[in-house]
Amino acid sequence: MTDEEPSDQISELEARIEELAESAERSRRIILGSKIAIAAGFALLLITLLGLFGAGQSAALGSIALILGGIVSYGSNVSTLRQTEAAIGEAEARRSELIGRIGLRLVHDAPLKLM
Repeated sequence: MTDEEPSDQISELEARIEELAESAERSRRIILGSKIAIAAGFALLLITLLGLFGAGQSAALGSIALILGGIVSYGSNVSTLRQTEAAIGEAEARRSELIGRIGLRLVHDAPLKLM
C-alpha cells in the first residue's frame, strides 16, 4: 500500500460522512414536519368534534388523514435517521482506523531547519 491509498480512502470516507450528515438533517426536518402535521391534525379534529368554526365531515376526514400521514412519515423517517446515524458511526470508525494506520509524525519530531 502506498501513502496515497489511505489518504484517498480517508477523503472518500469524509465525503461519504458529509453526504450522510446532510441526509440525517433532511430526515430531522421531515420528522419535525411530521410532528407538526400530527399536532395540526389533532387540533383540526378537536375543532371538528367541538363544532367550532362550522367545520364539517370533510374537515374530520382531512384531520384523520393528516394525523395518519404524519404518523407514517414520522415512523419512516425515524427509522431512516437511525440507519443513517449508524452508517455515519461506521464510516467515522473506519476513518479513525485508517488515520491510525498512517505513520504520523509529531511536529516536535521534525528536523530543525536552519535560518
